[in-house]
Amino acid sequence: MAILEILQYPDPRLNKPAERVEKIDAGTRKLIDDMVETMYAAPGVGLAATQVDVHKQIIVIDISEDHGDLRVFINPEVTRREGVAVNQEGCLSVPGIYDNVERAEMVTVTALDRNGSRFTLNASGILATCIQHEMDHLEGKVFVERLSELKQNRVRAKLKKRQRKAA
Repeated sequence: MAILEILQYPDPRLNKPAERVEKIDAGTRKLIDDMVETMYAAPGVGLAATQVDVHKQIIVIDISEDHGDLRVFINPEVTRREGVAVNQEGCLSVPGIYDNVERAEMVTVTALDRNGSRFTLNASGILATCIQHEMDHLEGKVFVERLSELKQNRVRAKLKKRQRKAA
């Protein structure tokens, strides 16, 4: 396994929509394993393939504290949304930035697992938020793009300042 580079906002590659996975093979499973290792090392609770510059519809999520509840979603589709919830979100591609985002409170998602078996999951709470957040990445969206124009400008300015300090 390998730790992959996570693209940083506003890298334009984060805005490229992901393509469906047509075949789940050893290469797909290696990518999943590398994404899991990258997510845990970051540390984070979710990672979309788009964030590691692979534009395939693959998401890994583990919201448990002990890394004991790994979930893999290939070609995920939300088939139902219910309610409204506002939760604070952060992102491995936008380190150190957190803000409230409005999303569905509950979702039903259908996807393939790492072995190609189709499953349906009803999710609520942080899992529902995480699924929606990672699926945004597959559509080429970053959570800060759901914020007001003013907040987006503040985020960009803060990140530019951080880059200047690092240089």
